[in-house]
Amino acid sequence: MDTMIMKMPAVALRGMVILPGMVAHFDVSRAKSIKAVEEAMMDEQKIFLVAQKDVEQENPDIEDLFKIGIIAEVKQVIKLQNNIVRILVEGKERAELSAFLENPDYLLAEIIRFDEEVDDGLPEEAKEAMLRSIQETFGKYVVVNPKMGKELQRQLSEITDLEKLMNQLANSLPVHFGEKQKILDAVSMTERYEVLMALLLKEIEIIAIKNDFQAKVKAHVDKNQKEYLLREQMKVIREELGEDNTESDADHFAEALGKIRADKEVKEKIKKEIDRFKNISSSSSESAVARGYIETLLELPWNKTSRDNKDLKNAEQILNADHYGLEKVKERMLEFLAVRNLTSKGESPIICLVGPPGTGKTSIARSVAKALDKKYVRISLGGVRDEAEIRGHRRTYVGAMPGRIVNGLRSAGVKNPLMLLDEIDKMSSDYKGDTASALLEVLDAEQNKKFRDHYVEIPIDLSEVLFIATANSVQDIPRPLLDRMELIEVTSYTENEKLHIAKEHLLAKQMERNGIRPEQLAITDKAMAKIISGYTREAGVRNLERKLGEICRKAARPLYEGEKEKIKVTEQNLEKFLGKEKYSFDKKNDTDEVGIVRGLAWTSVGGDTLEIEVNIMPGKGEFQLTGQLGDVMKESAQAGISYIRSVSEEYHIPKKFFQENDIHIHIPEGAVPKDGPSAGITMATAMLSAITKTPVRADVAMTGEITLRGRVLPIGGLKEKTLAAKNAGIKTICVPKKNEKDIDEISPEIKKGLKIVFVEQMKDVLDVAFVKEQK
Repeated sequence: MDTMIMKMPAVALRGMVILPGMVAHFDVSRAKSIKAVEEAMMDEQKIFLVAQKDVEQENPDIEDLFKIGIIAEVKQVIKLQNNIVRILVEGKERAELSAFLENPDYLLAEIIRFDEEVDDGLPEEAKEAMLRSIQETFGKYVVVNPKMGKELQRQLSEITDLEKLMNQLANSLPVHFGEKQKILDAVSMTERYEVLMALLLKEIEIIAIKNDFQAKVKAHVDKNQKEYLLREQMKVIREELGEDNTESDADHFAEALGKIRADKEVKEKIKKEIDRFKNISSSSSESAVARGYIETLLELPWNKTSRDNKDLKNAEQILNADHYGLEKVKERMLEFLAVRNLTSKGESPIICLVGPPGTGKTSIARSVAKALDKKYVRISLGGVRDEAEIRGHRRTYVGAMPGRIVNGLRSAGVKNPLMLLDEIDKMSSDYKGDTASALLEVLDAEQNKKFRDHYVEIPIDLSEVLFIATANSVQDIPRPLLDRMELIEVTSYTENEKLHIAKEHLLAKQMERNGIRPEQLAITDKAMAKIISGYTREAGVRNLERKLGEICRKAARPLYEGEKEKIKVTEQNLEKFLGKEKYSFDKKNDTDEVGIVRGLAWTSVGGDTLEIEVNIMPGKGEFQLTGQLGDVMKESAQAGISYIRSVSEEYHIPKKFFQENDIHIHIPEGAVPKDGPSAGITMATAMLSAITKTPVRADVAMTGEITLRGRVLPIGGLKEKTLAAKNAGIKTICVPKKNEKDIDEISPEIKKGLKIVFVEQMKDVLDVAFVKEQK
């Protein structure tokens, strides 16, 4: 490439680059620059223009300027106000700044001029390829940036000279002066082509991304604008129709927030959720989730309470009117009310009513709520095995909802209802969590002041809720849960209690349910007693109520058809209504027998008597147990035989008796599984009777566990067992000495006619049970 050194006036440009073939005008204000223009006009009108690296520099040195500049021809000079000169120039050719010569008035540059005709010796094919490539790329650029115009694209497509094309394209691109300086720095055609193509491709990508963003923003804005217009139109339409619901959901929520009674932290949390809801599009799925959450929070009774009825007399009357018996439960409820009256508040106890099915546990809770004027909420826990049923689902899950406790509070509408946790012993656990463990926080007085539901997330105060739980069996309640509750036992009803309940409550309820007036149907006391003893066998009164309902249905038809005006059910005609008797109690044996002893057992439907039979047969010393006995009863039998062997000399039993004879213990009704720790002394007495051939009194029954040394251990379910003995006609029962306190709590009605003997050792049992020899 040939070069030539020249001297020429120079002007430093700020934020601007002039390219070859480019016609442009700019203002000159610096004295040295104006002087340089004047010198150029006095000579050949040629001037050297070079860009500053820093546009803020007032007196740039050679180090502050780019190396490559442009030799331009000054076409026009116009003087403006404030010593400003506007000049029109046309870029001619590139030149390199070599140095500044000494000149106090203006910048006099020594420049190296390039020969523009040199083109790197590129073949014509390469030039044509470059030409077409630039034209095609510029076509793509026009597609993404239509502002450049089709006219410019047409002009560029008609140019056949590569250098001219690159110069015109470089002049037309609206890019930063730094990018144009890169084009100016590219002296060779190949280098200039690469810079220009890279710049074009970069601009295409930038503009494409910008257009994509703009399209998305425009679509969003258009959608919001459309929704806004539609809402405004709907608002006007509703106003024209005279409808009141012109306010948005968010406004309704804000209005409801102002009315609820809650702590400041709770209100701030709800307000934050309402503000967030305002910014969510109504068509979004998130909008429905947010709306449901806010509605739940607004419906909860944060600080809303109901006033309890403090009248003890009124509470006592309601409890007595609704339930016959159950003195312990009634007494405990009245104690709670008395404490609440004395302390103004007092901690609400967590009571668990335990007893057989049908004994009125659920209805007691309803009556207590009625007596205290509390809102009543029943939560059935039978079969619940998902922890989320108690604690709620986290809001991240689809279809999330609060737990049963929070839903109970929401339906009650106050923070101090009576909440019945029904069938708490029927809960189960699986991979979704332990339900009983989730209840620990609910039923712990120290923790439930800030109960956290996963859905609500805000701590909820459960300390004022009166929790009453029900269960059929204490054994099925987890120990940590049982530790947090106060147990009240609801025992089986006696026949007399059932009679009173049937006459005073059940019959009237069934007659009303079946549309029978009081004067149309009457059941005699003897008939009622026969229904209780012959047609039902249960601890509670649920089946008894069904039988009374059956009688009412049988009586409804003749009463409706006019055959009879009044129906009286007696002991004689009861069979017409209920059919043959289904149950009969195993009465005591008429005669004293060897090896047969009457035991007392507890079942889920009340007490029962078991006749234990023992036979001794010649054999090899085998010990056999039949009648579907459980492991506990088998072990009791083993303990019993070991005790008998230990005292064999005292009862004159031959030493080889146990090696030469087999012992078979059988409990009738072999299809019914039997287990429990209370048959030890019964089996030992039966075995010793069979071994010694001593008869056992037929009117004696017994219950108690035995040890290897013959001690009698206490047992449970004594009320039910005592009742079963009385129904069987037993006159005397043997009860462990340590159960004496339990006997004291049994009503005199049950104990009447029974002789209760307290035993500590097996000898005490035998003294009562064995028939004394007549002297």
